[in-house]
Amino acid sequence: ILGFSTPPGRLSMMAFILNALTCALGLLFFIRRGKQCLDFTVTVHFFHLLGCWIYNSRFPSTLTWWLVHIVCIALMAAIGEYLCMRIELREIPLNSAPKSNV
Repeated sequence: ILGFSTPPGRLSMMAFILNALTCALGLLFFIRRGKQCLDFTVTVHFFHLLGCWIYNSRFPSTLTWWLVHIVCIALMAAIGEYLCMRIELREIPLNSAPKSNV
């Protein structure tokens, strides 16, 4: 179904890319570590590969399938790492506790 020449193929590819963007937000909320984003991204896509292999009873061999997933892995890892690094590099507030009069 993935292909550049048909509208359903282009729509499916756009859905995969939008999914990669939303999963990058998921990395921000669930992982919160920039160093672990690539690991979790590859793990999620590996499980997706296994699911596709089991569901179709054959290994995915289409070039467009592999290209779309490589682009999605790169997008999800890069954007997720960027978002997580922004959170990690925030200033730590030093005067957040109220003063006590003892």
